[in-house]
Parts: sequence; structure tokens; C-alpha cells
Amino acid sequence: MRLGSGLVLALLLSVGAPIAHAQLPPPGPPTPDQTLLREIYKELVEINTTDSVGDTTAAARAMAARLKAGGFADADLQIIVPPGAPRKGNLVARLKGTGARKPLLLLAHLDVVEARREDWERDPFELVEEDGYFYARGSVDDKAMAAIFVANLIRYKKEGYAPERDLILALTADEELGSSSPWNGVTWLLRHHRALIESELALNEGGGAEMTREGRPVLLRVQAAEKVSVSFRLETKNPGGHSSMPRKDNAIYQLAEGLARFSRHEFPPKLNEITHGYFQRSAPLYTGPVADDMRAVAKDGAPDPPAAARLSTVHAFFNSIMRTTCVATRLEGGHANNALPQTARALVNCRALPGEPIDAVREEIVKALADPGITVTQTTVPELSQPSPLRPDLMQAVEATTTALWPGIPVIPTMSTGATDSRFLRNAGIPAYGVSGLFLGPDDARSHGLNERMPVQSLYGGHEFLYRLVKVLGGGR
Repeated sequence: MRLGSGLVLALLLSVGAPIAHAQLPPPGPPTPDQTLLREIYKELVEINTTDSVGDTTAAARAMAARLKAGGFADADLQIIVPPGAPRKGNLVARLKGTGARKPLLLLAHLDVVEARREDWERDPFELVEEDGYFYARGSVDDKAMAAIFVANLIRYKKEGYAPERDLILALTADEELGSSSPWNGVTWLLRHHRALIESELALNEGGGAEMTREGRPVLLRVQAAEKVSVSFRLETKNPGGHSSMPRKDNAIYQLAEGLARFSRHEFPPKLNEITHGYFQRSAPLYTGPVADDMRAVAKDGAPDPPAAARLSTVHAFFNSIMRTTCVATRLEGGHANNALPQTARALVNCRALPGEPIDAVREEIVKALADPGITVTQTTVPELSQPSPLRPDLMQAVEATTTALWPGIPVIPTMSTGATDSRFLRNAGIPAYGVSGLFLGPDDARSHGLNERMPVQSLYGGHEFLYRLVKVLGGGR
């Protein structure tokens, strides 16, 4: 699951900030390694892995066959299929190292969201290369990283690379369904086969990178935290009566007035290590008041309230990563056209900052409603998750690799407002980082939407970036 592609670029253009001048490599004849990657990528995206009719087990077996053909032994390839769920299989593969250091986990999910042929310009389950783009469902989310990891493991094996730690590849099911699926691959592996993926740290989706429409890279992100989703039901009750005799005490009006008060409420701004780093490293990309406010927010201590208030109006993303947010998303009331409403309900979805007590979020909602007649009931169980620390070894490796390929491009730590499977790893004590080197332009934010696409040169750029990054983190030679 990916969110936010093109956001920073759009903001930079809107405030007239300078854009870096590094370029993705120009198109040219594909190398043998790129040719293999394209073959794997095509095979993977053309296996339907939707929840309704798809099969991640088939995709896992296809990738296992690729690795076996590339020199991996059967003992280093595990197809894990949960009992009773034959279409929800996972692949765990291992390139053995010297054991001098704990393993590095390379995670990507095999499942994709639904896509209907009649809605798309092209068949969503056929890889189409057209005008410098690869089109297909999963071409970005997340089969690009899955194919890259498979191709790079084969490349390492062919080269005789001997890392200081095992490199573990996990290609998993049901990321798109998250906690709602009993077959989510990461949670299943952690519960039943943890030894297979036990590692010191993990690389996953969620970071990404941004470039201009002309193909100039702007920044590369390292996702190290996610907000926490939790929902609440707001409800009013009333004896009701005949609509021909209205009264002042109306359940719908009562709830509406509470929601109006609630809409004006803001949680206080709070930064963690990740969001502090985001504003600190993003400020040089901007000019004028936006840059000044970013520096003011990122000063030591609590964020400057006036600066935070101004940034919150620049873009919803800035507001969302600075504070817990809650918003009404559903509304219903009454039971008949000719009757006074006996009940009115609203659904409020909150995205809490990591570490924010959920009870405190509920108390803030109650306070903002300012009406004891409106009950507030938590309706979902949140997947609490703390940020991964910005490890110097990880950040230095990402920065060095980025500089070698795209000089002058900043590396920006970020916190997702959406969710990935990294939260399950973090809760299990495995620090996880979203980083891919896959640059998308402002028109490429199509994951989960129509005509999903990946720039051809971005796929090959991410291929080389992850090849180098994993070798730096893996050590050895």
C-alpha cells in the first residue's frame, strides 16, 4: 500500500522552490540483468493475486521456480500455505551468508487490490510497455519490489556474493487486507514460522521517491513510522415521535451540533524522531515562509505553535504528520420519513500518532463534542506500532547509495499516514524501513486506482538502487 507520491513535488512547484538537477539514466538497450528483471516482473504481474479470484500461492511458486533456476537449493526455498487457505501462500527464500551478523529481511507483498478490465484502458493483468511506462495492476504496488528482490537474489547468487548475514526474502499474502485478514502473510509467518524471518532489520515498501514529469529526481524517502487507525461511533438517542409535531430535542440536530463543534477541534502538534527529521531535512527544499516554518517546527523542544498552524494550512499532509487527526466519514439517522429520529450516528476515523494512547484520543473527542448526550464508542481494535529508530547504519547506507546514483538528491525520513505490513514487524521487535529507490512522477500516483503504472527507467533505477543498498547492508563481498 502506497500513499503520497508526487505530494512534495506538487508543493515544491507551488511555492517556486528549486528542483535538483540529477537525472534518471536515459533509456538504452537493457542489460542482461534488466532483461531478467523484466521477465520476472512480467510473469509476476500477470498472475492474478486479487483477494476475490487471485492466487498468491501460484505467484509464490512461480518466484520459487525462478530462484531455483537461478541456483537456489530446495532447502533454501519455503512455500508457506496456511491450512484452509490454499490461495494465500507465501514464499520465504534465503541467501546464506557467513553468519557474522543477524539476517536482513527483504519484504514485499504479492497480493494486489481488485481491478476490472472494463474500467481500465488496458488489461490490468497483462504487462504493457507503452510510451516509457509499464502498465498493470501491481506494477507499482507491490510487485515491482517483489520482482526486484527476486532478480537481485539471482544476481547475487550468480556473482558468488558472500554476505556477512543471511538475506531473507519474504513474499507475502494479504497485505492489502491488513489486520482484517487471518491470512496476512507477515502476521502468519510471525505467529507460526518466526524462525524463518527472524532478522535484525527489514526493508519494505512505503518509502518511495519523487521525480518531476521530465524525469528529474527530487527526493528519496525512508518510511520509518506509520500512524495508527482507529474508529469511533458517535450516537444520540431520543424518544422520537410524529414528524407533524417536531420538538427542540432532535437526535439528528443534537448530533449535528456536536459534530460542528468537533470539526473545529485540533489535536496538539507533536513530533517524533521521524517527523522531526522530515521537516528538518525538507526545509532546504523550500523557500520563503514554508521553509522558515519547517525550521521553526523542527527546532528542539515542542513545535512552534504558530508555525505549525501555518504549515497545517499549506497541505493536509503536513497537518496529518504533525498531529493525531480525526474526521467524520459516515452519517446516518432516523428510521422513517414521517417520524422524529430516535437515533443518529456518525462514524469517526482517527489516525493517531504512534504512541498516542487510544483512550486519550477518545477523551479528546468527548471533550470536543461537549455534549454528554452523545456517546462515543470505540469500534475497531487498532494495530499499535512504534516508529523504527533512524539507525545510523541504515541511513548512511541509504544516503551513500542515493548519492552514488543521484548526486544531490536528499534522503527524507517520513511517517506514513496509511499502513503497510511494516507495523507487524515493528511490533515483533524487527525494525522495518520503507525504501525502494523507485521514482514516481506527479501523474504516477495510481496505486489502487485505474491504469496503475511504473516508469520504465524508474523500475531499472530501483533495481540498481536496491541491488547496491542490500549489498552495503549485507556486508561481505
